[in-house]
Amino acid sequence: MVSAIQIPAEYGYVLLAGFSTFLVGTWNGMYVSSYRKAAKIPYPYEYASYEQIQAAPPAEAKAMLLFNCAQRSHQNFNENHVTALGSMLISGLVYPRAAAVLGGTWAVNRVAYALGYTNGKDNGRGRYNGAVGMLAHVVMMGLAGKSLWDIFRA
Repeated sequence: MVSAIQIPAEYGYVLLAGFSTFLVGTWNGMYVSSYRKAAKIPYPYEYASYEQIQAAPPAEAKAMLLFNCAQRSHQNFNENHVTALGSMLISGLVYPRAAAVLGGTWAVNRVAYALGYTNGKDNGRGRYNGAVGMLAHVVMMGLAGKSLWDIFRA
């Protein structure tokens, strides 16, 4: 069993990348709010329904669809944030530079994902703009597993 874990000197970069994810989450919430206001979807309703969108005039329907896209992007961020942040913090114990770069890449690509998803041009397919972040996420999870293996084998 591990008796002590050393925090690398470069771990501050990992914490900085981790903090950036909090900023992206906050930005995502504000981003959704702007679309909610434009779509006139009151709280506590999470999405505009299919029926609402179909019955609305074209401009209002588009605003509702874009709100749904922004909301879905934010939900997807929330679904993935815990594993991305956890993987970053764990992998940073052994590979701090790689973890910081991957974590920063993930955060930047979450913004690209949200902006792409709400571009209004391709029915949400613009979310693939953040595909590099998905790859960074998977690599961070693998690196976290490798880090734990290295720690327990030492």
